[in-house]
Amino acid sequence: MKKILVVDDQKDNVFVLQERLSREGFEVLASYDGPTCLTMAKEEDPDLVLLDVMMPGMSGFEVCRKLTSSEDTKLIPVVLLTALTEAEDLKEGFEAGAFDYIKKPFNRVELIARIKSALSFRESQKVMLEIEKVQTYAATVITANHEIKQPLTLINLSTAAINRELRKDELSKDVVQKRVTFIEEATKEIISVLQKLSSIKVPVLTNWVNDLKVVDLSKAKTEEDKLEGRVPDQFDH
Repeated sequence: MKKILVVDDQKDNVFVLQERLSREGFEVLASYDGPTCLTMAKEEDPDLVLLDVMMPGMSGFEVCRKLTSSEDTKLIPVVLLTALTEAEDLKEGFEAGAFDYIKKPFNRVELIARIKSALSFRESQKVMLEIEKVQTYAATVITANHEIKQPLTLINLSTAAINRELRKDELSKDVVQKRVTFIEEATKEIISVLQKLSSIKVPVLTNWVNDLKVVDLSKAKTEEDKLEGRVPDQFDH
């Protein structure tokens, strides 16, 4: 059941909308002022906000701006209810981030049609976000494989060289020490790549080969890496 938050300082208007929308199968939440709307939108995560423009205190335009600029609520479509008909007023609503508007007085057919359009947009957004997540996960796997392949190959070659030395009658400490150093450096490189990938907050994808995408580690935004420049304790010995 889709959840709609109705916001209007006039309780009679809210009651009428609750009745109409409930009959259409929607779950309806009610708010009578801007600050309460902002709190409810964050806590309840409605599928749509139906917002009156002319409210005392915080206007519908201001509420809309706050909703569409907040990380918690920016993906919730806002449909404005307004008796204003001037082009500048409508322009202000769209600039505030409104998805659509419904002029008062409105009829049931238009109301439901515009609400369903906004809800379809919301569903399309969700699908696109899921696609982006899958693409990012795939790019992360490809990046890890690409970045780690070379140091792993170096580790493999170095261990093979050490094994060859161990089979000799006279062991060359210089050769073994050189290969151990290679292994240590390659291990640090792998750990560095994994740390970067695990701390990425805003991935930046770039084209690689055959239309595959990888994470650009030089551009991706990461958390502050407290272990930067050293190997974790479990690899110290």
